[in-house]
Amino acid sequence: MREEQELTDGLADVDPDAHLRRRRRRRIGLLITAIVLVTILGTAGGYVAWALNAPLPAPTATSRQPAAPASTAAPISLPDDASSAISISGAEAYLGPDAAGIWATTGTNDPRPMASISKLITALVILEAKPLADANDPGPTITFSKADHALYDKYYVMGATIAAMPTGSSMTEREALAVMLIPSASNYAEAVSTWAYGSQGAFVSAAGRWLAANGLVGTTFVEPTGMSERNTSTPTDLIALGRLAAANPTIAAIAATPSIAVPDAGVFSNTNDLLGVDGITGLKTGNLGYGSYNLLYTASMDVGIGQPLQIVGVVLGEYTHESVDNEVRALLASIREGFRQVPVATHGQQVGEYRTPWGSSAKIVIAQEASILTWSDTPITVAMQTTAPKTYTDGEAVGSVTWTAGPNTTSIPLVIDGRIDPPDEWWRLTHPEELGLPWS
Repeated sequence: MREEQELTDGLADVDPDAHLRRRRRRRIGLLITAIVLVTILGTAGGYVAWALNAPLPAPTATSRQPAAPASTAAPISLPDDASSAISISGAEAYLGPDAAGIWATTGTNDPRPMASISKLITALVILEAKPLADANDPGPTITFSKADHALYDKYYVMGATIAAMPTGSSMTEREALAVMLIPSASNYAEAVSTWAYGSQGAFVSAAGRWLAANGLVGTTFVEPTGMSERNTSTPTDLIALGRLAAANPTIAAIAATPSIAVPDAGVFSNTNDLLGVDGITGLKTGNLGYGSYNLLYTASMDVGIGQPLQIVGVVLGEYTHESVDNEVRALLASIREGFRQVPVATHGQQVGEYRTPWGSSAKIVIAQEASILTWSDTPITVAMQTTAPKTYTDGEAVGSVTWTAGPNTTSIPLVIDGRIDPPDEWWRLTHPEELGLPWS
């Protein structure tokens, strides 16, 4: 018998159909065995009853976890030639814990002339001496003297932005601060700071103490307008200044005002023409001519992660006003586009199947299409788990797939597509080995 088996196995190496014929002979032998058993047993409790009621083997499951999508870095459009810095609060889970400090910079952190951004320091120091109760508090009335009126001619000759200040005219402190900040009137910066402190010497000394108290050690401040090139600051200091200005209700409200009409002074438009564009809410422009255009800005940006991002940014030393605007808008757009929904699965995507010895099969599929919100090239990971079905019917839940990217997860159920049908009676009667017949 062993020699016959070895001969048969040897023939299988020569004849590829030998194995198939051998299995057919074995199955015929089992069928004959079954028929003999039926003949011998001859009762309903015999082979037929056993074959028709024997437990079926469980379907065989195969599965393959879907691949994680590749992560592609978002190109961030930072200024090419200017010095800049940007701080982003509200997205630390995506951008990293340092984003709310200084998230990105270009150029050097060397001091540069800040021009009329100086007027934010002037306003904050004035409010130290003459605080307002809230953003709408008009404050005390200021009456301008002949000396104040003379400042109009002084700054006109210097080529600075100015606003009317007739001798004997008056306005509230808030209105005067608005004329100083919105159209950037230099004569108002000197007049109101002198009113608050009594002299320019006292004011500049107070400004030095204020800078030191707020840790702005990279900033030099010698006069209230920014007309002097000696008023300098670094990008990182100006980010800190932007936070201080944005946190002050009066200055934040004024900086967000597109235009203002003031009796005895006129109607003025904000020099920051990006207000309301791409979520920009403030703060202050400044320039000393070609190659020294600056913008310290704040923005609120909804990127779909819940609360809007709060941004403070600065650009120093751009060539023109238009180039500053273009650089800031391009940077904000690239940040917004870096937050994106990445598709991770399609409805009905097959990840496995169930198969039975009697030829019935069903797919394991992802129940619905899915995507996950992520930032730039944050890696996306995937994990799949399956559970044993109970009914093997269409739509039965058999596990889930979970994708993770940064702080976000998306889980989608796995379901059966199709169903597993039981075998017919003939298959049961002719496949005792699959049913576990002891003699098979």
